[in-house]
Amino acid sequence: MSKIKKLAGQTALYGLSSIVGRVLNFLLVPFYTSVLPLADFGIYTELYAYVAFLNIVFLFGMETTYFRYSTKDTSKEQTSYNYTQSFVLLTSVVFSGLIILFSQPIASFLQYPQHYDYLIWLGLILFTDTILAIPFARLRLQNRAGRFAFVKLFSIITTISLNIFFLVFCRQIYLGKMLPDLQLYVEMIYVPGYEVGYILLSNLIANALQFPFHAPSFKGFRFSFNLEAIRPMFIYAYPLMFMGLAGMVNEVVDRIMLKFMLPDDFYAGLTSQEAVGVYGACYKLSMFMTLAIQAFRYAGDPFFFSQAQNKNAPALFAKVMKYFIIVCTIIFLGVSVNLDLFGLLLRDESYRQGLMIVPVLLLANLFLGVYYNLSVWFKLTDRTFMGTFLSFFGAGVTILANFLLIPVIGYMGSAVATFICYFLMAAGSYMLGNRYFPVPYNLKSAAFYILLAVALVIISIELHLPDPLFDYGFRFFLILIYLLIVFARERKDFRTRLDV
Repeated sequence: MSKIKKLAGQTALYGLSSIVGRVLNFLLVPFYTSVLPLADFGIYTELYAYVAFLNIVFLFGMETTYFRYSTKDTSKEQTSYNYTQSFVLLTSVVFSGLIILFSQPIASFLQYPQHYDYLIWLGLILFTDTILAIPFARLRLQNRAGRFAFVKLFSIITTISLNIFFLVFCRQIYLGKMLPDLQLYVEMIYVPGYEVGYILLSNLIANALQFPFHAPSFKGFRFSFNLEAIRPMFIYAYPLMFMGLAGMVNEVVDRIMLKFMLPDDFYAGLTSQEAVGVYGACYKLSMFMTLAIQAFRYAGDPFFFSQAQNKNAPALFAKVMKYFIIVCTIIFLGVSVNLDLFGLLLRDESYRQGLMIVPVLLLANLFLGVYYNLSVWFKLTDRTFMGTFLSFFGAGVTILANFLLIPVIGYMGSAVATFICYFLMAAGSYMLGNRYFPVPYNLKSAAFYILLAVALVIISIELHLPDPLFDYGFRFFLILIYLLIVFARERKDFRTRLDV
């Protein structure tokens, strides 16, 4: 029992750092949309899409490789640490060096040649991200979940604080709106119109401040690059990198393709870079669904593995799926019927013109959560290669759908492409799982709840009452109808406390 409690406690701490971190980062959305022009938010969105891709390339699957080889022979943990950290140190020096060296031509290709310095900051961020990854993995291996969570949250809070310092405090002093005695000093560090640069610089400083917390790991590190020893690690790691890249395509390639495939005159008064800014800001509102899925994943993975030998496991997994869908459809419905209220988080009204994509993205992420539920079959049957196949399948669907839809329906095409990808991945996982690890999922119940929620959202979009008070009351009524229907259908399970 003590081991289970320990695992649950560590899972909660890891989940806390991730979920609280996402919430804090989400709070930057209203802040950024109040201080950044559309084009700058587009640049910020695009650059961090590249960071997501390049982090996987820089790390090259060595984080999981370190876990694999350190647990295989615990007496060689330090050796495994030295080899994996040496590998990522060498590759990150090379890759970051190339980004910095060719920052000017890269910035020109990305269509902001006057800001090649953004690429320099980005190269340094990627370098520090990569160098810190293996020390963080070591904390997890040592079961130091509390320290792991503390350092992660410290970094996030530092990043937010520096953003506020540069983009609000320094700006207000520079404009003479507060503390005029400090204006002379602020002029030495603050440049108007450099908001994206300060966002990147804040990230870099926060990364640098994490290094002292990992002093014991760095103190014991010895650079080691034995080709014979690293070769099997490399062979183990590179498929993980490709799997990670395929998964990241599904998450961020839309923002990259949107910029290059959307004609500048597609939206009146918006350049393609500004359209990326609108899409990126509205995409953040789907975070409500993402947070629910993230919380479920932290709790779900250990739960599924712990129940694998239970003879009632398939029935239990089916029930988990049913209530997961109910919770997610409530989130989907609650956000979608109140888009104008949630849209107020986007402080500048120009960002709100893309709000119609939010219900599509919420529904897309709902199916991503369904896919995570369904993925239990290849995890429990040791067929993880099928997960790689499904990831590459999803990446192909995402790229093709974006290619076909963006020129026709703009950033709505990217949202629809995301939905198609996750829906087909969930469908494919269900069909394959039904063959190797049958679970009696109630498809009729799932379809009913999802389609009912979609129908209610469509009604809320199409039917607006002239009086605002009655209109909000009507939307609340739609949510209430859904909750009452759920209760009426599931009341027997509620009474039995969801036992199988």
